[in-house]
Amino acid sequence: MKRILVRAPNWIGDQVMAYPFFVALRRRFPEAWIAVICTEWVKDIQYKSLVDEIFVLPKRKGDSLFKSAKVIFEFSRKIKAQGPWDLGLTLPNSFGSALILFLAHVQVKRGFDTDARGFLLNERVHWNPSHEIHRAQAYLNLLPEEGGAPDKTELKIPDFDPIRDWPSSDPVEPPHDPYFIIAPGATAESRRWPAEKFADLITKMNSLYTLKAVVIGGTAEREIASFLLKKGIAIEDYTGRGSVASLWKIFRNAKFTVCNESGLAHVASLCGSKVQIVCGAADPRRTRPLGPGKVQVKFNPVECWPCEKNTCMFQDERRNQCLEGITAADILEEVESGFLSS
Repeated sequence: MKRILVRAPNWIGDQVMAYPFFVALRRRFPEAWIAVICTEWVKDIQYKSLVDEIFVLPKRKGDSLFKSAKVIFEFSRKIKAQGPWDLGLTLPNSFGSALILFLAHVQVKRGFDTDARGFLLNERVHWNPSHEIHRAQAYLNLLPEEGGAPDKTELKIPDFDPIRDWPSSDPVEPPHDPYFIIAPGATAESRRWPAEKFADLITKMNSLYTLKAVVIGGTAEREIASFLLKKGIAIEDYTGRGSVASLWKIFRNAKFTVCNESGLAHVASLCGSKVQIVCGAADPRRTRPLGPGKVQVKFNPVECWPCEKNTCMFQDERRNQCLEGITAADILEEVESGFLSS
């Protein structure tokens, strides 16, 4: 039996975009034992129906290079002991992700030839930085030639069943009344629409429709929910409730979701929600959610867009102009025409 080791993406959105990769990998190797290495951040959204074993990377102990290297060496030793491994695929482009496969004595190590790590891989795949290549397609391009080259149909999201793929996550129960979701979080400031604009949007929605606004997210988003409540805006605060995987029922039952270009945008669409993205510095050609939920992306194409930087290069009135130029009225118009017109 072939034994395959996959280093999964580190971020929520990237892990969701890797879903077609995992589906295609299992189709090509239906009898293989497939194990995945992932960070704590994405362990709950690994696809249990497609992989047989999950290894969670230990958290880094401090910021020193020595301590980080020690964690990788100790972890790799444990992975090696679970072998032998016939094939290793690293989806992240980092040096460390390839180093783990190398130290675990994986026989065939396959990944993009980036980050000065080519000598760690014996099957190096050329990295094409083109903006026209979606990240999900890039992951598919890492599949070995065995079984044939990826075709266009593999890029489409097949039927996703959260009960089957995320069985350990009890779903958070949604409100009984009709509602829409506000997911105001994003890792980078260049992708976070200001809380004041979300407040303006919810106020406009509340004046026009009998839909509850449900705010979701983690600790950082709890502060935004508190800000909205202090302004007297009617919301249901669902921040901090359960894991990302446990939100699937809330997404599936919502009328639509409004969010930044973030991991939750991908989770929402994967779980079947209609998704309206307020897009800042991100490039939707690379990272637009694939569905199956309908996705609309609103962007403000200023001269420097899309820079894909986490922090805006400007410190004057042009700072985050790609986001600041999008108004609540813009998003309301998009939502009404795309999701509420029928």
